[in-house]
Amino acid sequence: MKRNEVKQQYKWNTSDIFSSDEEWEKCFKQAESSLCFSEFAGKLHNSDSLLEFYREDDRFSILLERLAIYANLKHDEDAGISKYGAYYAKVVSLYSKYSTELAFFEPEMAKIDESYLKSLLSDERFSDYDYSIKKIIKRKSHTVSEQEERLIGMSGEIFESFRETFGMIDNLDLPLPEIEWEGESVKLSHGTYGIILHSENRDKRKEAYEKYYGAYKSLINTITSVYHGNVKKDVYLSKVYKYGSCLEHALFNEDVDRIVYDNLLKTVDKNLPSMHRYISDRKKLLGYDKLYFYDIYAPLVQGADLKLTFDEAYDYVIKGLAPLGKEYQALLKKGYDERWIDVEETEGKRNGAYSAYCPGVHPFVLLNYKPTTNDIFTIAHEMGHSLHSHFSSINQPYAKTSYTIFVAEVASTVNEVLLLKYMLKEAVDENFRKYLLNYYLDTIRATLHRQSMFAEFEYGAHELSEKGEPLTKENLCELYAGIGKKYYGGDIEHDYNISCEWARIPHFYRSFYVYKYATGIITAINIANRILSEGESAVRDYFKFLSGGSSTDPVSLLKLAGVDLTKQEPFDFAMREFDKTLTEFEKLMGI
Repeated sequence: MKRNEVKQQYKWNTSDIFSSDEEWEKCFKQAESSLCFSEFAGKLHNSDSLLEFYREDDRFSILLERLAIYANLKHDEDAGISKYGAYYAKVVSLYSKYSTELAFFEPEMAKIDESYLKSLLSDERFSDYDYSIKKIIKRKSHTVSEQEERLIGMSGEIFESFRETFGMIDNLDLPLPEIEWEGESVKLSHGTYGIILHSENRDKRKEAYEKYYGAYKSLINTITSVYHGNVKKDVYLSKVYKYGSCLEHALFNEDVDRIVYDNLLKTVDKNLPSMHRYISDRKKLLGYDKLYFYDIYAPLVQGADLKLTFDEAYDYVIKGLAPLGKEYQALLKKGYDERWIDVEETEGKRNGAYSAYCPGVHPFVLLNYKPTTNDIFTIAHEMGHSLHSHFSSINQPYAKTSYTIFVAEVASTVNEVLLLKYMLKEAVDENFRKYLLNYYLDTIRATLHRQSMFAEFEYGAHELSEKGEPLTKENLCELYAGIGKKYYGGDIEHDYNISCEWARIPHFYRSFYVYKYATGIITAINIANRILSEGESAVRDYFKFLSGGSSTDPVSLLKLAGVDLTKQEPFDFAMREFDKTLTEFEKLMGI
């Protein structure tokens, strides 16, 4: 479908940001010409100058965000329109200049007497920036000189190059071959591979699996080099900023206690027997003598998909999220009415789905909606992100609006869990109930177990590099294979293809990112069950979290919603949820 064939109601309204491209270009020139923070250098010890700096930084950041989001949205409508790719490249370059301009800030603040910084915390004028100042005090021992900070800022585009290079390999240069699918020869793509892997045709799954991994193996030396460079970059920066390890650096930057990471890996490891049981059940239900990794997504329950139009699906989501209250439901309706959402798959449009908040405007959601149950969950997921951003933006000043990645997946996954529980409650067809239970098990497996496995691999790879060992395809594949065997158990065949899986994971170029998916679903399972069992009091607590932005550290924000990740209980509760769901599924399936 071409974009001009889509009804206006199903296209997001980017004119809410800029009325035209000409307005964007005018605003970009304004931002480019006004980028100058040098007047504040050497004056931050004066509270009036510091306050003026913070406010000017807010003003410029808002402008830069609006420019970036408009460029992104327009580019994602149709990647074939090169103008918007050029817009985004200009914004990236401006971001780099902006980082260089601010190079003096952290080093200068680090030199200022700590008692002065602490005094600002009781100054009402700095209430918008108190958490930022607390983090500066905490980072004092990890701050480098202004010259070093400037050099690091100037190196930003170089440090990003590893991720960009992998992106080019993964999206453009990967030698994916042709495959016969649904009666025609098509080029195997990431999207097609996912579709085939979820199909009932085992021979075709095997063929796609072998061809897909064959493409990665043909470039394994290059990918190893790129990934090794990315890890060395992390090691370098952790040493420059005087951290004991890359993990310490990553957790410190997000103000997350190390015990959270340890709790995750320890709890998942302790509960792997349930995962092994699920893999064993898969093998039995599929009736295979040997189970391979190309069987891991094969459907166990057929003919149970909900095939709703987008409007029907959206109304269904609103009903399913009724436990969150009428205000939440009204905001969902507003998002539809005011065209926050780009619905249809069209030529040149970015695949997948996401939510992006634009300061002073509203969230925007990209979908490529198809009438499947999975896409109904995608609506709930992305609107969860959007309303999290909405509540943070209306309850916090700009400086505290953006929540960290650590909590970013919580609201979206709460919506998914609540919607699934609603579907299970309403389900009268036993086959559909089986489908939903299997869907929930696979969601937990993919988001909790799989991402924890990725997290363990990342930790191991960085630890090797920190010890001075070069990362090779041999030791990376060996590391990944060992972790995979532990996680999946002995009822699945561990071949060389799956040992190379690490080479196709783009999230590894945002180091120590993946574990947040796992803690996100653990938190969401706890919050959703509390809302359903305790009602309004739990909803009130949850809204405190949604409204918190970045007003304090993310672990403390989650405590507002009743989840303390420094304790063992939330992790154990999520694992019990998996085990309980598996037991019910086994009973229905007659295992």
